[in-house]
Amino acid sequence: MTAHDPNETFAPSPAFAEQANVGPGEYERAAADRLAFWDEQARRLDWAADWNEVLDWSDAPVAKWFVDGRLNASYNCVDRHVEAGNGDRVAIHWVGEPTDDSRDITYSDLKDEVSRTANYLSSLGLVAGDRVAIYMPLLPETYIAMLACARLGLTHSVVFAGFSSAALRSRVDDASAKVVITADGQFRRGKPAPLKAGVDEALGDSLPSVDGPADSVQKVLVVRRTGIDVDWQDDRDVWWDEVIPGQSAEHTPEAFDSEHPLFLLYTSGTTGKPKGIVHTTGGYLTQASYTHDVVFDHKPGKDVYWCTADVGWVTGHTYGVYGPLSNGATCMVYEGTPNSPNEHRHFEIIEKYGVSIYYAAPTLIRTFMKWGREIPKAHDLSSIRLLGSVGEPINPEAWRWYREHIGGDAVPIVDTWWQTETGAIMISPLPGVAEAKPGSAMRALPGINVSVVNGDAQEVPAEEQGFLVITEPWPAMLRGIWGDMERYRDTYWSRFAEEGYYFAGDGAKFDSDGALWVLGRVDDVMNISGHRISTSEVESALVGHDSVAEAAVVGANDETTGQAIVAFVILRESAPEDTDHHQALIDELRARVSTEISPIAKPRDITIVPELPKTRSGKIMRRLLKDLAEGRDGGDTSTLSDPTIMEQIRAKGTRG
Repeated sequence: MTAHDPNETFAPSPAFAEQANVGPGEYERAAADRLAFWDEQARRLDWAADWNEVLDWSDAPVAKWFVDGRLNASYNCVDRHVEAGNGDRVAIHWVGEPTDDSRDITYSDLKDEVSRTANYLSSLGLVAGDRVAIYMPLLPETYIAMLACARLGLTHSVVFAGFSSAALRSRVDDASAKVVITADGQFRRGKPAPLKAGVDEALGDSLPSVDGPADSVQKVLVVRRTGIDVDWQDDRDVWWDEVIPGQSAEHTPEAFDSEHPLFLLYTSGTTGKPKGIVHTTGGYLTQASYTHDVVFDHKPGKDVYWCTADVGWVTGHTYGVYGPLSNGATCMVYEGTPNSPNEHRHFEIIEKYGVSIYYAAPTLIRTFMKWGREIPKAHDLSSIRLLGSVGEPINPEAWRWYREHIGGDAVPIVDTWWQTETGAIMISPLPGVAEAKPGSAMRALPGINVSVVNGDAQEVPAEEQGFLVITEPWPAMLRGIWGDMERYRDTYWSRFAEEGYYFAGDGAKFDSDGALWVLGRVDDVMNISGHRISTSEVESALVGHDSVAEAAVVGANDETTGQAIVAFVILRESAPEDTDHHQALIDELRARVSTEISPIAKPRDITIVPELPKTRSGKIMRRLLKDLAEGRDGGDTSTLSDPTIMEQIRAKGTRG
């Protein structure tokens, strides 16, 4: 069997299988009585009041899990470990980007800090159900803020600190957040970068699409991180270090209904307006905790666990905060970029702290590949006993490289599929059970039911591509889109409404061995380095430029980021026609998208074209542009209003 055989499998070693948290019988146990299985997993948590029904699906597609049960997420992630005698265990090994910057926080420390922060937030008059926006880099205070919100029943909305002030403003406004928690700045590639300045802009009236100041925000709580000078509003802004340390470290958490909203997390939508995904407490925490335990084979008090995702994304919520902390994990948290001050940084951290479980995106793995095998080879990575992949399908070449050069050609890789909307991992090999195929997520987890169907909701044969659907409700599922239940039903449930299937938006196939392969998005949301960016968001930013008349955006395959954004723009007649101006304009457009959305959304390529390929009804044929971006011929153009347009684009396009 050659190294590139697509059917090559990698079985767990007998030693790993013997010590694994679950065995092969887990699937059968869950299938025999799915609701009894989830009832059992919920009891891994501490509840203040028992439930009277595991699942109420009578108002489908809105689920209620563990009906009338009551619990507190913060208590389950912090207090119960202290009460069990594990207060001295390190909860967070935090490493800042400056190389001499680190802190270790025990579970006892965490309990005190979360309690102080909860007491301060409570003193502001905030009550359960109020919303708090968190716009922070990866600091211990970010974890503390999330857990303090959960402790009080405040619904947090974490906004990735790389997003623009306009993106923050739209999320603050949509959720009517009463408090914003941020930092003066953050370290990025060795330099301090401002952060509070973006909050000030977001809450002011200077943004072009904003009528006036954000009137829901009463306080801005600021962590002193970089020492950058900041503007200050005395009646609104407060320093964390001036108000939190003086609070009492005693706080008794209140239990909340299982369906109480724990957090909102905004994800790109095809309309251009981000969707506020609602996750509640009991079902979410049950599945987050269970999947962290069985997918990562986590051993409390023994493993050092590193999820490299920022908390601005769902991976950072579920497998950076709630999943691992609910299981008493020791978490590695790194503030900065992987190549600051050099490309050895991640491997130095693994070596120093004895990281044993490492969970990263294929984008990062492909970046490591570009840097070369000599970088990881220079370090002792023998502490690693399990690797994970998240955010997008991992290509087989990167999977093999990851196993060989980071995992010593010996450890299991869990290739996980899930979404912001699913809340927790849905498809992944169980590392002590499953043989893994490079690039395949393999199989739905115990208690999860998925299928691959055609447009008529019929299961497709092996090796045939179809739509990935989830056929039964699951505990961590989203409960809606904030303020727009109609959009929730239409977005996720209308495609297969008669069958009651959740449509994930991804294509997939089962191979002849029954392994599941996720093939990527089938709608017009692009997956850039594991981050979902809608084509319409980018198109809107481009068309906002005075020189641009129309834009079309596609996601094209990219060796590093999985997909890259490729844009095609038509200029207004008033725009100068000289090539030098076009190149300057392309640079301007890239910068505009970076400012309005995020640097992540910056197009890899922008081509100025005379026209876009459109049908006679005016629909842009993005498929043809995608073919062009990926170097394919494009095939039949007979349905276009101008069948010669693709040749014109090739001949006359100005690319940059």
